[in-house]
Amino acid sequence: MSTPTFDHIIIGGGTAGCLLANRLSADPTKRVLLIEAGGRDDYHWIHIPVGYLYCIGNPRTDWLYQTEPDAGLNGRRLRYPRGKTLGGCSSINGMIYMRGQSRDYDQWAALTGEDSWRWDRVLPVFKQHEDHYLGANDLHGAGGEWRIERQRLRWDILDAFATAAEQAGIPATSDFNRGSNEGVGYFEVNQKSGWRWNAAKAFLRPTCYGRPNFEMWTVGQASKLLFEPDPPSGDGRPRCVGVQVWTGHGMETARIAPGSGEVILSAGSIGSVQLLQLSGIGPAAHLQSLGIEPVVDLPGVGANLQDHLQIRAVYQVRGTRTLNTLSNSLWGKARIALEYALKRSGPMSMAPSQLGAFTRSSPDKAWPDLEYHVQPLSLDAFGEPLHGFDAFTASVCNLNPTSRGSVMIRSPRFEDSPAIAPHYLSTEEDRRIAAQSLRLTRRIVGQPALAPFAPQEFKPGTQYQSDEDLARLAGDIATTIFHPVGTTKMGITEGPNADPMAVVDPQLRVRGVTGLRVVDAGVMPTITSGNTNSPTLMIAEKAAAWILAAAKA
Repeated sequence: MSTPTFDHIIIGGGTAGCLLANRLSADPTKRVLLIEAGGRDDYHWIHIPVGYLYCIGNPRTDWLYQTEPDAGLNGRRLRYPRGKTLGGCSSINGMIYMRGQSRDYDQWAALTGEDSWRWDRVLPVFKQHEDHYLGANDLHGAGGEWRIERQRLRWDILDAFATAAEQAGIPATSDFNRGSNEGVGYFEVNQKSGWRWNAAKAFLRPTCYGRPNFEMWTVGQASKLLFEPDPPSGDGRPRCVGVQVWTGHGMETARIAPGSGEVILSAGSIGSVQLLQLSGIGPAAHLQSLGIEPVVDLPGVGANLQDHLQIRAVYQVRGTRTLNTLSNSLWGKARIALEYALKRSGPMSMAPSQLGAFTRSSPDKAWPDLEYHVQPLSLDAFGEPLHGFDAFTASVCNLNPTSRGSVMIRSPRFEDSPAIAPHYLSTEEDRRIAAQSLRLTRRIVGQPALAPFAPQEFKPGTQYQSDEDLARLAGDIATTIFHPVGTTKMGITEGPNADPMAVVDPQLRVRGVTGLRVVDAGVMPTITSGNTNSPTLMIAEKAAAWILAAAKA
């Protein structure tokens, strides 16, 4: 049987991969293959918003990664969810629509020397695929594929927290996506009429499935990229010509048609690193130690891992209902289910975090460097039962951590998960901001608006007061918000200002080879100041335009 050939091969059917498949297959003369290691997004809990509780930690929808023991977390490991289904992380995440801050993108432009990454240049790209519930205006788009709506529930305790935050000096806001996200308010979410709106619904289902030039392989894990000499380049760089895919029954190969397009790696900040390293692209000494022949020595592959670490402060309250007790009886659960069935509202429609706030860890900060995710519930750890008393959780994260981690394969076997070492709280600055953020949380909770609910600090506990105590306690109670980025970062790859750790150039082409790009959150040189899903879509939108232009050249 002959090997199938395509003009574009996209590895990873997640957030970026779905958009790329849509844009690239719009040209009927180009054959496009999308490869996804997981299955189709036909699991009902993907589409019910509260279903993230049943998707994270579920091998049907999650890669089930864990971090290495982390010194900053006092030796703890963390569960590290990544989507393993069509839609990727957009099928299991918190659905929060967030762009970050304008300065994030201006910084990318400075680091890469590419002006098209500036805020004023990426804003139209965000708007291009938006369908905002308020319609089109200077900041938002309408009619695109990516639906953005208001949440369909409110909580008295969250309203009180918002007022308390205002009393503490944080202004109210109705839109976190103006370029400066400073303020407190309810998050907007990627939902449509009370259902999760993932990237597969947005970009694959309405169009791609009906295109004869589009092909999709699900339950197929890419195991190795294929390279050949590339004489046309004239500089000896190898060319990526295809990929080997394990289907569960055997190894299949897909190749790029001669003289045609390229392979696009969109497997995420963990998966893309793993496949590059398995294929010989990465830190040569590490690859050789595992018996892998290096194709290109790129020390930045797997380095520069950045993530948002949320410090989960829990407060017990009185005189109001929270999800803890609202759902602790069969009658309570039945009421919740009935409200969702009849109205598509209530707790089953809720994102993991409903209320948000962006503010500064200290007055000398020039921009908001903290983000709050506030929830009307509490538990000891994700996946464990809710507490038996009414409480809320005020999770706060440092938006711009200076700690850097790594992702490295453990063996030459594609079946083996890589070693993920985030190195949280490994810098003095990050530990100081952790202590400051817990103090700020206490100041907000101490405002008059929350006094009627008599909040009592359950975690970490008021007995902990010093910077040293609070930083150590942060290591005990903090967890990831699932925003790993930076492991295949873009940067200047040529000339006197070249960054030796850059993996891709400003147009996301992999350094040292031809015919290969990385298009996912791994290319971010620095983490955005907020949730990372929608910035990943923007990156894919820009990449699609570059790929289409290259195909016509």
